[in-house]
Amino acid sequence: MNRYRRRTFGLELVMIGAAFVVGFPLYVLVNLAVRPTSDTSSPLRPTASPTMENFTEAWQRGALGGALFNSVVVTVFSVIVVLAISSFAAYPLARATARWSRGMFLLIMLGLALPFQLAALPLYQTMRDLGLLGTPWALVLFYSGLQVPFTTFLYIGFLRALPRDFEDAALIDGCTPVQGFRYVVFPMLKPITVTALVLNAVAVWNDFFTPLLYLSGSGQQTMPVAISGFVGQYVTNWNLIFAALVISIVPILLVYFALQRSIINGFAGGLKA
Repeated sequence: MNRYRRRTFGLELVMIGAAFVVGFPLYVLVNLAVRPTSDTSSPLRPTASPTMENFTEAWQRGALGGALFNSVVVTVFSVIVVLAISSFAAYPLARATARWSRGMFLLIMLGLALPFQLAALPLYQTMRDLGLLGTPWALVLFYSGLQVPFTTFLYIGFLRALPRDFEDAALIDGCTPVQGFRYVVFPMLKPITVTALVLNAVAVWNDFFTPLLYLSGSGQQTMPVAISGFVGQYVTNWNLIFAALVISIVPILLVYFALQRSIINGFAGGLKA
């Protein structure tokens, strides 16, 4: 039987402190999101008369419906392309033992070291020449290239920890390498796939600079850009900003909670690798 010791008490205090650090900003966020505009008291004081009017006003004034749709389109298509390319690229890199495999791996990992800001101007000119400026597809193309190196790195680490017995058996039974990957290997990659899905979705969903650059001057915008429209040079309505932020984080939180178990398994598998 485990006894309650001082160490256990200390760990409990640490976890309570960590929960407070994480929960305090969320409390301020929700507290101000439901606070009437006329209430100018301290953000730490609980709101006496909560209201949902801030959400309605923020939705209408910020045109959050269109922005939410654009964010969903960009995030979904970007993540699908990234996962497809990264998983297919990681499989031969993790299984092959030739010299070219290590060279290609280092070349892909170079994408993690080079900051994308260095290529911001050439990429902008390329998007302009392709006629994609002002459309969500410019963002899909950009994120697909930006996130592939990191996602490929995750897949390779996970694949190297997987035994080859199942795929070897599939090849003996007559499967091609592509069929073996599709029907045997890829289903075993579910934990790391879900982890990569959430990490990429959060990165794409919260990005502000790239949509501002590629969608500037058009009627298209994503959630972070739409929320920034509430900030003015002389007047800033913080209640509407926090209400819009709550609306923005709800979709990504729903995805996270729906895939929480697979995410934990993916991180555990990555640590074992």
